[in-house]
Amino acid sequence: MAQNVQFLTVSEDEAGQRLDNYLLARLKGVPKSLIYRVIRKGEVRVNKGRAKPERKLAGGDVVRVPPVRVAESPEPVPISKTLKGVLDNAVIADEPGYLVVNKPAGLAVHGGSGVTLGLIEALRQAFPQYSYLELVHRLDRDTSGCILVAKKRSMLRYLQELFRGEKRIHKRYLALVIGRWPSRRNLVDAPLLRKELQSGERIVRVSLDGKPSKTEFNVVQRFGESATLVEARPITGRTHQIRVHAQHQGHPLVGDPKYGNEVFDLSVKKLGVNRLFLHAAGLSFKNADGEQVNIEVPLPAELQSVVAAFDGHFNQAGSVD
Repeated sequence: MAQNVQFLTVSEDEAGQRLDNYLLARLKGVPKSLIYRVIRKGEVRVNKGRAKPERKLAGGDVVRVPPVRVAESPEPVPISKTLKGVLDNAVIADEPGYLVVNKPAGLAVHGGSGVTLGLIEALRQAFPQYSYLELVHRLDRDTSGCILVAKKRSMLRYLQELFRGEKRIHKRYLALVIGRWPSRRNLVDAPLLRKELQSGERIVRVSLDGKPSKTEFNVVQRFGESATLVEARPITGRTHQIRVHAQHQGHPLVGDPKYGNEVFDLSVKKLGVNRLFLHAAGLSFKNADGEQVNIEVPLPAELQSVVAAFDGHFNQAGSVD
């Protein structure tokens, strides 16, 4: 479907974006190559003048967009009443610039790659009163716990900046690992390399060719020699970082179908292990006003039941030594 010439006025909330990124966000379904071509040819104008892709836009700028062919977007999959109810209860903080959502395990954060409906698409349907909702960061599909969703572009930029460089958003996870994690092993410093298989599946391995990656681990509770509940604090933010660092130390996460121990997981199925035991339990950062924000999300019921079952079954849960 071809559009007519459009004149788009940049809002204050959209100010600071590059021209190419602005158009990519506004022209859904238009190939990236076409967007760069019309910019290069001068068919895109900012305040009636030619502009380069890296031009930073200011509030009030008027962007002329030539007629471009937009691919027909499929109708979004409507959320069920059940999922709507889950999401209503999953919002644990509703602040002027952002939401904090307690994501359930099994829900991808966004659609794509065979996923028709992700968390962000579902939130937009569940809360139509918010004209802007975007993920600040991501969680693996099988991981539960707290995730930040921006309600304004300016807040998205602010929060994402806290994740860059010297991280000023601190994340805390709870994970159940196989075996007895040594108390002295607090920091895992091992570079991670991500590869994408032909199937589209992502796989991560420790490799000297990978990106620097660090995770702090601390023992929370032991279950004899069989398993350990640990707190993990990622210093860097690589894909599958906690899972691969734990596996690299010889203590893969319980219930991890990609990096775990299938034999162990089968042996503890009767104890209620039916998902990856990884939960984003906390976030801390300073908001735009400089106030400290601390968010804590307890283990979901199914993981609390696993802890109780391990405690009873192995009957050796003890304090950190």
